[in-house]
Amino acid sequence: MDEQYYIDSADLTEAQRKRKHELENDPSSRCSHMEFLPGMEQIDPTLRETVLAEMNAYDPAQYTALDVQRALSHADERCSLEEFKALLSPAAAPFLEQMAQKASLVTQRHFGNTVYLFTPLYIANHCENYCVYCGFNCYNDIRRMQLSPEQIEHEMQVIAESGMEEILILTGESRAKSSITYIGEACKLARKYFRLVGIEIYPVNTDEYRYLHECGVDYVTVFQETYDADRYEQLHLAGHKRVFPYRFEAQERALLGGMRGVACSALLGLSDLRKDAFATALHACLLQKKYPHAEISLSCPRLRPIVNNDRICSRDVGEKELCQVLCAYRMFLPFAGITVSSRESASFRNGIVKIAATKISAGVSTGIGDHEEKYTGRQDGESGDGQFEINDSRSLSRMYTDLEQEGLQPVLNEYLYV
Repeated sequence: MDEQYYIDSADLTEAQRKRKHELENDPSSRCSHMEFLPGMEQIDPTLRETVLAEMNAYDPAQYTALDVQRALSHADERCSLEEFKALLSPAAAPFLEQMAQKASLVTQRHFGNTVYLFTPLYIANHCENYCVYCGFNCYNDIRRMQLSPEQIEHEMQVIAESGMEEILILTGESRAKSSITYIGEACKLARKYFRLVGIEIYPVNTDEYRYLHECGVDYVTVFQETYDADRYEQLHLAGHKRVFPYRFEAQERALLGGMRGVACSALLGLSDLRKDAFATALHACLLQKKYPHAEISLSCPRLRPIVNNDRICSRDVGEKELCQVLCAYRMFLPFAGITVSSRESASFRNGIVKIAATKISAGVSTGIGDHEEKYTGRQDGESGDGQFEINDSRSLSRMYTDLEQEGLQPVLNEYLYV
């Protein structure tokens, strides 16, 4: 296996390998991953082109211990882009303790000891894309489900009764099963129960983001998955998600549509860790400069096993590497929010929120329609399969207690409307 890539045919099921082979040998069945499809809005590509040019020119191996020491010598200053590159490089690995100490000081200076909590709610898992690493992909044999408005409201009631005040609404990437109107109605319901509403759905056009904002959405999260366009093409074999530039520009379209904030992320483990981490942070940085009024944040998920395939995982990205990325993020973007998901262990999340992260999820389920069972122990009807396996299943109350015992202040709402 090519060392640069971390998923190959050995990681796929027999059916997935067969379908992957069919698609790869029938180019006429696939659109170009760099060409917009009809109906996809095109905006100024300057930001995208800048990020990709910088990422392609970045060579992590060229940095030395001296470069890392220089980057760490500025006790009270934000590190430069060049210093950030050094902090992401292999040369910085022996300096992880020093990086963590400095990142912790920066986090405390700008965020105090607060940690924000939210929970995701998946309302559908139908998908029209073939992404070989994702449990929702259209060729994976899972229990598919789309919640009705009544079921969505019931799930929200159960979550709200736990004390949660912020929710992230997610769907599989299927316009047919999860239309913009369907998502918008879910967001209107969410406004009845939660102070903050986020979405993580398929990328849409500016006018559609504007509509969702009018329905009550505060912020949009989009995973670019990998910023390596060639690797992206290899992993996304069919569906609208295959179009790399349209996905890349989703956050900017969301801001143009009036969203208060957006989050950037790569799924670490799909391609070169350091280049993807670099591109994610630069993407966030340039968005902040172009839209200074917006709240820009980052996520740092790692690959996790999926339904029908427990071989999918981040072999190259251990907790030390992830910690290095998070510390570098904090020193490069001191004001940015950083989210660490339930893909990580409880012990890692407990530790990283004292160093660099500012937001974590609680009471998590990636399944469809199973919060009644998760929160109360009662099973109320059918449920759909989850997108990936979580690694930290703590409830909101347990998470709250654990954070307080770590000397942190859990916060359920980071924004007040006046």
